[in-house]
Amino acid sequence: MGLAVRKNRAPAPPACQVTDALGFLRGAWALNVIWQLRDQARRFGELRRDLPGISARVLSVRLRELETRGLVAKHKLDSSPPSAEYVLTDLGRELLPAIDIFAAVGQKVLAGWQASPAAIA
Repeated sequence: MGLAVRKNRAPAPPACQVTDALGFLRGAWALNVIWQLRDQARRFGELRRDLPGISARVLSVRLRELETRGLVAKHKLDSSPPSAEYVLTDLGRELLPAIDIFAAVGQKVLAGWQASPAAIA
């Protein structure tokens, strides 16, 4: 017979703004998509070329999620066949400095691993 599971009496933790902000970036490839849109608007096919490992389905889902979260805007182009391009919103642009910091730390970590592979183990 196992021990009875006790109820946790600790109060729920307060809302964390960092957790909430990172929630906007959840999902595979979300940061990569934002990174590719940082300098200019891109069409779907251009993003597929920019991110060779991503499937069309995942890219489509990620763009819709980022659009729903208010980070990316979709602008329909008056063309034949119909096309659209994606651009970062002002809110999406506000994330760029934080993403740049993540990228810089990632480069330092990778450089450290390459300099000392034994440190990984």
